[in-house]
Amino acid sequence: MPSTSIRLSPLDAHQRAFDLLVRRPVPIAFDGRGIPGCPPRLMALDELKAFLLNRDTAPQVRDTVWRELVVRARRDGAGWGIGAIGIALPGLRKRAGNITRGFHRDVEDIDAEMLKTFWEQLLERVDADQRRVLGRMLDAAERAGLKIRYADVTTDPLDSEPAGPRTPLQPWDHPDFVLARAVAIGVIDADDANIIAETRLEGASVQVAAARRGIQGQLASHWRDQAEKRLINAIRKGELAHVRLRPHPAKPIHRTTLMAWPGE
Repeated sequence: MPSTSIRLSPLDAHQRAFDLLVRRPVPIAFDGRGIPGCPPRLMALDELKAFLLNRDTAPQVRDTVWRELVVRARRDGAGWGIGAIGIALPGLRKRAGNITRGFHRDVEDIDAEMLKTFWEQLLERVDADQRRVLGRMLDAAERAGLKIRYADVTTDPLDSEPAGPRTPLQPWDHPDFVLARAVAIGVIDADDANIIAETRLEGASVQVAAARRGIQGQLASHWRDQAEKRLINAIRKGELAHVRLRPHPAKPIHRTTLMAWPGE
């Protein structure tokens, strides 16, 4: 008799990995001693997850714990990385659900890209010394998911719409879309948008962004400042108000392969 298997979504697969991690004979334990507001004992990661999700847990305590989780994931191996993402899964599921609402195609690419981006933030990119550690990692994952969600969408001015009154778009909606509209009408170019996104939205420092481009930090800062001035001026003048996102004719969505965890 042929065997059957249930295909798990990337988020469900990670939930299973987390469940196995916390139930193994010697589960990873988080030491809450020395963290004010945290239970002063060793806690398995599922217990830590429940503590962080509790509404009575103070935001500053959550942030302190997440700083420590980032340090552990970078210092102590893939188990802590899998554990940290398992703790973050409720937030990832919520963001993914918002992105895929009304989306009638395969959502696995979106989930996979969000997980990949969160993993990169956890191990390399997020600055654990800043506030909202988890929030900034989730923000980056959400932006990555949105890019996959709208992978076959371009930006075009509404010159083809019938004449008559039109309700302006809100120029303060999702930052990626604001940047895309500004690029579409030539207020800034793609390189301008990328350096703004990296340093303002993804948490990278100007020095890091400059190093990626092989330029000095002072030049990168000036470059970004000038692009931001043009962007702010365009928003204030209403120049982005009638630039919409218009879908291309149907074409296959770009597929993203789920990364393998280190050690697998």
